[in-house]
Amino acid sequence: MEPPPRDPASVSRRRFLIHTGALTTGIAAEVRLPMSEAAMPAQAAGGESEMRLRVNGQVHALRLDPRVSLLDALRDHLGLGGSKKGCGHGQCGACTVLVDGRRINSCLALAIAQEGREVTTIEGLAAGGKLHPVQAAFVAHDGFQCGYCTPGQVISCVAMLEEARRGDASAVTADLDAAPLLDDAEIRERMSGNLCRCGAYVNIVAAARDAARRA
Repeated sequence: MEPPPRDPASVSRRRFLIHTGALTTGIAAEVRLPMSEAAMPAQAAGGESEMRLRVNGQVHALRLDPRVSLLDALRDHLGLGGSKKGCGHGQCGACTVLVDGRRINSCLALAIAQEGREVTTIEGLAAGGKLHPVQAAFVAHDGFQCGYCTPGQVISCVAMLEEARRGDASAVTADLDAAPLLDDAEIRERMSGNLCRCGAYVNIVAAARDAARRA
């Protein structure tokens, strides 16, 4: 028994689709030219970046993936574990450090972006075996419980005192023309980016208030 004759129209459509697919694939292959090594991102090329970080007054030469955060560089490559890894999203403040005197969340900052800047961690506050006044105030007022958030709290408080000295206003500053007075409301507002899971806020505010008075 002979097979039924093919429909010339269906054969034509099938050949048309085959040729069209091959043509399209060929065009796509021609358009997708390989990137030169110079144009490729550093990580895609399999390379790391050399960087020099100045931390607590000491310069460190590092070779890291350019995507490494400042927090990971401090903890994993420089052995400075005082800055804590909490949320990893810039929400808890446990990783707070100073960069050129201003506080930042080191989990959100790239290490390579800090070249040429001065990074200060909790390990760099004490001098000559003597606690920084803010550290001493936290000890005197028991401004901690488990201590996990304490380095970030202390660093943030140090930055807060400098901000007030510069005359920087906060969301609760009543008189924008006068030097801000660091009362409890100001301290709570300015320290609100640093969370304490233990709830030691009363003593933290007391420590900050004492440090502000001494400053």
